[in-house]
Amino acid sequence: MFAVALTLLVLDLRIPINEAIKTEADLFSSFCSLTPKLLTYFLSFMTLGIFWTGHTVQFTYIHKSDRHLNWISLFFLMLVSLVPFTTAFVSEHLNFKFSIGLYWLNILLLGLVLFFHWTYAYRNNFLTLPNTQKEIIDKAIKGRIIVGQTLYAIGALLCFIDTYLSIFVIILIQLNYALALFSKQGKRRQS
Repeated sequence: MFAVALTLLVLDLRIPINEAIKTEADLFSSFCSLTPKLLTYFLSFMTLGIFWTGHTVQFTYIHKSDRHLNWISLFFLMLVSLVPFTTAFVSEHLNFKFSIGLYWLNILLLGLVLFFHWTYAYRNNFLTLPNTQKEIIDKAIKGRIIVGQTLYAIGALLCFIDTYLSIFVIILIQLNYALALFSKQGKRRQS
């Protein structure tokens, strides 16, 4: 599902075809008009990458399942499949707060379901971890989701100041999650 959603994102990028393009400057100008679509493509590619990584990390610890956990995962994948739509919507209406809100709602629901997925697996003892590590891993996974969702909410609220600022901050949050720019682990790995 992630591969399909990531592929669908790129379908919103269309090569400028215009009979009015006669010079390099015309072509460059036409390309520059794609900036909102390229920006939101990158934004959503990062979003899906982060959630795919989070879901994958959970399954490194989850070794049992039941019907309910499977349905929670399917609901998560349903929300993943909505990301190309909310991305296209925000790219077409980047100057509107509602489009940012809709995109953020998609991210929020992804985070909530991912949190619930982990909580359900943890409470039903579907994990294969020594008891000494269970609580530490649980706290780390839940904390990462809560902090991420809080930061995304702040980024989304910035749309009331400026929608481009909102998108920029969300991209910075995602770059931090992807590259561990501001984490203790990331600093330890770099030294």
